Amino acid sequence: MNISISRLRRQKGATAIEYALVAALIAIVIAVAATTLGTEITAVFGRITTCLSGGACT
Repeated sequence: MNISISRLRRQKGATAIEYALVAALIAIVIAVAATTLGTEITAVFGRITTCLSGGACT
């Protein structure tokens, strides 16, 4: 009986670590995507500002 409880605790610990790793990977993907999209959005608004202020529209 003690062997079964010990094994179950180890499996729960491993599962928690796996979930933490998945959550960390998702957070990294979101951070990279937000950075990339932020750069793109900044460029778009820069072009809009230039166009509205009388500059050359592209």
